[in-house]
Amino acid sequence: MRIALKALVVLLVLGLTAAFAGYRYWQLQLTAPIAVDEPVLYEVPQGAGFHSVIDQLEQQGVLTSGWAFKLLTRIEPDRVPALKVGEYRLEPGMSGLDVLDRLASADVVTYSVTIPEGWTFEQMRKALDSAEKLSHRTAELSNDELMTLLGRDGDNPEGRFFPDTYTYHKGVSDEAILRQALTRMDRLLADLWQKRDKDLPYDTPYEALIMASLVERETGAPQERGEIAGVFKRRLERGMRLQTDPTVIYGMGDRYQGNITRSDLREETPYNTYVIDGLPPTPIALPGQAALEAAVHPAEGDTLYFVSRGDGTHHFSRTLREHNNAVNKYILNR
Repeated sequence: MRIALKALVVLLVLGLTAAFAGYRYWQLQLTAPIAVDEPVLYEVPQGAGFHSVIDQLEQQGVLTSGWAFKLLTRIEPDRVPALKVGEYRLEPGMSGLDVLDRLASADVVTYSVTIPEGWTFEQMRKALDSAEKLSHRTAELSNDELMTLLGRDGDNPEGRFFPDTYTYHKGVSDEAILRQALTRMDRLLADLWQKRDKDLPYDTPYEALIMASLVERETGAPQERGEIAGVFKRRLERGMRLQTDPTVIYGMGDRYQGNITRSDLREETPYNTYVIDGLPPTPIALPGQAALEAAVHPAEGDTLYFVSRGDGTHHFSRTLREHNNAVNKYILNR
């Protein structure tokens, strides 16, 4: 009897020892570093179950002991997080449990596309078309079709989208980015128009948007935006043509090859402010907030002309004679 009891005790001890060793081994598998030497991306698919995700991670060589994580669902189900759909970055040094926490965090990988101030809408569309991991739903649409999709049937798209850096995660559509940019421009323009100077020579927010696009394209030095807007404002008030080169370039479209000739300045396009009075019919670029603010709050002064110094800044003049002297100095090198 004593021998049997001793044997039972020995077996019990051995069993407990084995169980403890097994439990420790299992825990070590859960907390062991994942088998990657550099960051990798993994996407939790829509509708994927926990076991299928573990199988995929094991097949991709991220996890080496998938069984340990499947066992977790049986032994400690409360430790099994609800995984969220999306693309995640898994990094060396993470444990398997860290991976599960990451996949449950919704801390998905983000991408970005930058639309600089002063770009045209066509440049914006090309940037969206080439943006990685973005769903390209609008690539085959014409500008008119796109604006109809966005609920702005008949609107010219130029200038109506706010230039900025937009972040997104894999699968977000270019339509979503465009809607965000359109909404931001609408709200900002409406807000600034409410706070505008009261003596502006343009009557609608859209005309202010056009003016802002001219300011954006003419500005090389940020501190000059207000003064450039002031020159344009005073010229409009006096019935003078704006005579701004960016409108000539915009009107030329793809024909512009880097230089403007005398014949280009005389060409009758809807945008050439050397031959048309007032503002062009639409914006010529996507203006940023600073240009919009300059358009509704132009700097006071008496200058009517400006010419590039060639270093990004301009020489501003009050009279045509002074302006011609500046042109001779900075452009003709006389």
